[in-house]
Amino acid sequence: MPQIPQISDAEWEVMKVVWDRGPLAAGDVVECVAAEHDWKPRTIKTLLNRLVQKKAVDVEVDGRRYLYRARVTREACVRKESRSFLSRVFNGAVTPAVVHFLENARLTPQEIRQLRDTLEREAKE
Repeated sequence: MPQIPQISDAEWEVMKVVWDRGPLAAGDVVECVAAEHDWKPRTIKTLLNRLVQKKAVDVEVDGRRYLYRARVTREACVRKESRSFLSRVFNGAVTPAVVHFLENARLTPQEIRQLRDTLEREAKE
């Protein structure tokens, strides 16, 4: 498994496209990202190249095209980012983070059930 790199907010937007739709040619990545953001194609290609340099994305030559595919999983990146966030904002403590989000979010009954089920499952383990 490759090392999970630090990914900027802008790079996350590119990664989401690669995770959801890859492998993609650079032009397809640009088209998808540009549909969501008012970014120039050159900016998007720069972000894509940074992700290749960080080894978050692999590039493969396919004839005259370069195809980009994720080298790291979304789950691994979310896990790393979550740990970093908890460390920076909540001194690594999960409970205060969960309490904060619960007190500041409007949860649906379904979301509350899901949380309750998860907590009950964790308590049994």
